[in-house]
Amino acid sequence: MVHKPNLEILADAKSLAERAFEIFVASVERAIADKGIFYVAVSGGHTPKRFFELLGERPQLQNLPWSRIQLFWVDERYVPANSPESNYKLAADAFLHKVAIPQKNIHRINTEFSDSQEAARYYEQTIRKVFGLKKKDVPKFDLIILGLGTDGHIASLFPNGRIIFDEENLACVVSAPDGKYIRITLTPPVLLAASQLLVLVSGEEKAGILKEVLTGRPDQVRYPVHILWPVLDKVTWLVDHRAAKTFIMGK
Repeated sequence: MVHKPNLEILADAKSLAERAFEIFVASVERAIADKGIFYVAVSGGHTPKRFFELLGERPQLQNLPWSRIQLFWVDERYVPANSPESNYKLAADAFLHKVAIPQKNIHRINTEFSDSQEAARYYEQTIRKVFGLKKKDVPKFDLIILGLGTDGHIASLFPNGRIIFDEENLACVVSAPDGKYIRITLTPPVLLAASQLLVLVSGEEKAGILKEVLTGRPDQVRYPVHILWPVLDKVTWLVDHRAAKTFIMGK
C-alpha cells in the first residue's frame, strides 16, 4: 500500500533548513494571531541543527513575540544540560542565547534528578502547568518538529518498544536500543494531538528507511514513525534530495 504524505523535496540540507524556518515563522504568526501564544516542541540531532542556526541568525526573528513562545523538547538524553549529547545544549548554542525568549518560557527536560522517572514526572507536570491542563487532558502543541532515525524511530520511540502503546502519560523514560543513554520522551498521544508536525529527513543514510516507511504497510511496532499515519494530514515531510533519491527513483 502506497501512502501519499505531504512530501516536500528540497535540493539539500540547507534548503531544508530554510523551508523549516519559513514554516516555523508562519506557524508562530498564525498561532499568535489566533490565540496570543505559541507552543512548540523541538528535537535534537544533526538535521535540525541548521534550522536552529537560522533561528539565531535571521534579523527578522528579533521581531517575533518571543515572550509569547513556549518552547519544549520532544525528547532528551539523560545527560547534563552542558553535555555535547544534550538536545537542549544543541538549541542553546545555536539560537537560544541570540533571541529574546524569556528564560521562563524555555522548558527543557530537567536531567538533574537522581531518578529519571522523577524527571519524567516533573516534565509532565511542567507541561500540564504551562498548558493549564486538567488531569486527563493532552496538550495541543501548535508545532512539533521531529527527525527520522535510520531504524524508523521518531522522538525516542524506538522499534519494539512498549512506549508506543502508552496512552496514560505525557512523558516517559525510555532505554535506547544501543544502551548508551536513558532518555525521556513525549508519548504518542502528545505527538498525535499537535496542530502541525514537521518531519525533517536529510542525508543519503536515510534514503532506505524513508522509502520503507512511505511505501510499506504501516507497522508502528517495527517503525514507530507509523504512529503518525492516522494524522498524516497534519504532517509535513521536509526531505532533502539525497534522502529522497531512492524513493523518487523507485528502486
